[in-house]
Amino acid sequence: MLGVSVRFTDGVDFIFPGMIQSLCERTNIEVEFTPSMAIIISQWKSLFFSDALMQRIAFKMKLKPGCKDEYKRRHDEIWPELRALLKETGISDYAIFLDDQTHILFAVQKQAGDASSQDIGSNPIVQKWWAYMADIMETNPDNSPVTKPLSEVFYLE
Repeated sequence: MLGVSVRFTDGVDFIFPGMIQSLCERTNIEVEFTPSMAIIISQWKSLFFSDALMQRIAFKMKLKPGCKDEYKRRHDEIWPELRALLKETGISDYAIFLDDQTHILFAVQKQAGDASSQDIGSNPIVQKWWAYMADIMETNPDNSPVTKPLSEVFYLE
């Protein structure tokens, strides 16, 4: 995993995940750590990834007719390693809705940092998931789902 490596003054190394590195680079944050600060590292995520720094991303995909139940079953049983990858990448509050008449899937997610779920396609876990889902969705030649980004035109908090 890519990340910012920090050496504490007692010689202990800690690797920040890529999403924290991205935020630190974008905001030009520099922090000097002491050993006692290791206790609060887990609080960094909530500090840096507040809703103010999160982006909402929406896109649509298309499900093949008659595949609703299978699509839902596969997502109800989403692989733990895929779930972990999405969270490590900064993806949260991820939901997918289906328009039963058009078979259009509408996905919306929050993301911290620069990578969305649409940007991690080189990961072998994602490629395996795409291959698993390819028989029930419209896909590109690499098995990735055909997606269309959507623009936000209204938001009420």
